[in-house]
Amino acid sequence: MTAAILLLGFFGLLTLGLPVAIALAGASILFAVIDGSVPMVAIVHRMVGGVDSFPLLCVPFFVMAGMLMNTGGITERIYDFAVAAVGWMRGGLGQVNVVGSVVFAGMSGTAVGDAAGLGTIEVRAMRAHGYDPKFAVGITAASSMLGPLLPPSLPLVVYGVSANASIGQLFAAGIIPGLITAACLMVMVWWYAHRYGYGADAKFRIYELGRTLARGMLPLLTPVIIIGGMRAGAFTPTEGAICAVAYALLLGCLVYRTLGLKALAKVSFEAVEVTATILLIVAASEIFGWLLTTTRVSEQVVGWVLAITEQKWAILLIANIFLLLVGLAIEPLPAILILTPIMLPVMEHIGVDPVHFGLIMVLNLCIGLLTPPVGIVLFILAKVANISFEDAAKGVLPFMIPLLGVLFLCTYVPELVMWLPTKWYR
Repeated sequence: MTAAILLLGFFGLLTLGLPVAIALAGASILFAVIDGSVPMVAIVHRMVGGVDSFPLLCVPFFVMAGMLMNTGGITERIYDFAVAAVGWMRGGLGQVNVVGSVVFAGMSGTAVGDAAGLGTIEVRAMRAHGYDPKFAVGITAASSMLGPLLPPSLPLVVYGVSANASIGQLFAAGIIPGLITAACLMVMVWWYAHRYGYGADAKFRIYELGRTLARGMLPLLTPVIIIGGMRAGAFTPTEGAICAVAYALLLGCLVYRTLGLKALAKVSFEAVEVTATILLIVAASEIFGWLLTTTRVSEQVVGWVLAITEQKWAILLIANIFLLLVGLAIEPLPAILILTPIMLPVMEHIGVDPVHFGLIMVLNLCIGLLTPPVGIVLFILAKVANISFEDAAKGVLPFMIPLLGVLFLCTYVPELVMWLPTKWYR
């Protein structure tokens, strides 16, 4: 009964249109008032303790690093290099879209950051070259999924904090699935271009490739510095985030001189705003998750699932369907914080590694960013392309095939996810 009060309170407040953080905190306070066994001071302490985490320092610094790269005009250098590298292939700018997202994923860490930054340039360029706006939005939205998969991924950072899992291992786990996703999307672009008669958009010239590589070399080194530094043990993921900001400042302020004081102030305020939103959700979800644990909801969920089936493949299928449905209505970060304490015990009971499950959860929930009714990425790109939200949803539909295919592989072929973490860290 007490657990029902907690869950119904949360969903009731969410239905009223309140922000997720307010709904989580409000449901927790309502439970404490009705139950009477939890003092209010304990709620405050748990919320403060939830954000008192060294790994969470990754969040503001990775957010700011991505914003600095966008504001400093560095995304244009990445785009020019991608055009020179793969623009000669069939469906040229579609292929550029994917390759550019692979590189930019090493800076933004989010699907929304990719779509709002590099995605804006890509959609406008594709429209100017005569591509169907729905196709342009579809491939840009699908390639933005590489942001949450490839390091430094903010959803993986939040999951790592919530599940008490190694963020370094989670970053390593996302590399192979991210590259497979990129390869599948490039194949899909080739098929689409072959069917609808899209050709190349640039000629392959060694000189142009060398020129754009030299021009974009320093920004292209960003993911190498972050991943290489963590792999070599030079710094932790949190320290890597700080290095990313320092490197972005070096490029924008001293090397390219594209960041002035006004731009730095604007980026700083935006980073503070985004970070405050995320940390408020983290604080509220900490007390909510603690109450779920004390009311033994997690144990009850394990019992309910095992009463349905004890087959590992079936439980994973149920988990995937459930997460995909949740992703339709709730953004990834709050969904991760709410569901991890509930679902992780089930996964551990059937022998699924927490790192493996983290990748599955993030991929499922981030697919929800491309689907109605939430679909934040679609809203952003539909506005850029000047098309309706419905047309944007239709455009991304064919690209769900490779994304769901990769999700299936990651779920049932755990070696794809766990090979690098095992090789590097265990």
